[in-house]
Amino acid sequence: MAKKPSAPKAEAPKSGAKDIESRLVDAMLALAETEGWRGLSVTAIARDAGVKLADLHPAFGSRAAILAAFARRVDKAVVASDFAFAPEDTARDRLFEVVMRRFDVLRPYREALRRIRAGLMFDPLAALATLPAFGCSMTWMLEAAEIASDGAAGGAKAAGLAGVWARTFRVWLDDDTPDLARTMAALDRNLGRAGRCAEVLFGRRARPVAEGA
Repeated sequence: MAKKPSAPKAEAPKSGAKDIESRLVDAMLALAETEGWRGLSVTAIARDAGVKLADLHPAFGSRAAILAAFARRVDKAVVASDFAFAPEDTARDRLFEVVMRRFDVLRPYREALRRIRAGLMFDPLAALATLPAFGCSMTWMLEAAEIASDGAAGGAKAAGLAGVWARTFRVWLDDDTPDLARTMAALDRNLGRAGRCAEVLFGRRARPVAEGA
């Protein structure tokens, strides 16, 4: 497996509408970490971001829209990484590296994400609204791992990866090991389960979530 390069920071844009987006995302994460997700309003986020409420229209009319902006920031940091995969790396190897890189990028925001996840469990409508951005993130991780994500097959791969991510994410939120050993073990286990499901459903030898590269 290729040597894991250092993860770039999820840098925020610095001007114009992108600056507003960045400030909103930062304010949302800070408020979520200190006050939680339940009861957090777009108005409060705008106030802490120093942004006029009118400037949020029409792109940021909900917390889900601001969460989607955060997801885009993380997606960009992941795909900008120089993974330098080795020729002998399998699709599963590459996907393992990409998912772990995403956790590296998310590490500074873990407490905020813990509280956001807890809040979304009691807010099904808001959770549902986050699904498009979540699906887009799964697609970008497949592409970063050099796995085709288009068409019906790509949709199935993204769905499989979504299950792997969700199960591993729960472990990562509480992983206090310095090298994320628990997270890596869970990810390896979940990728293996996804491969076995493919074998049962499609009657072929188990492969990783997507061996389509």
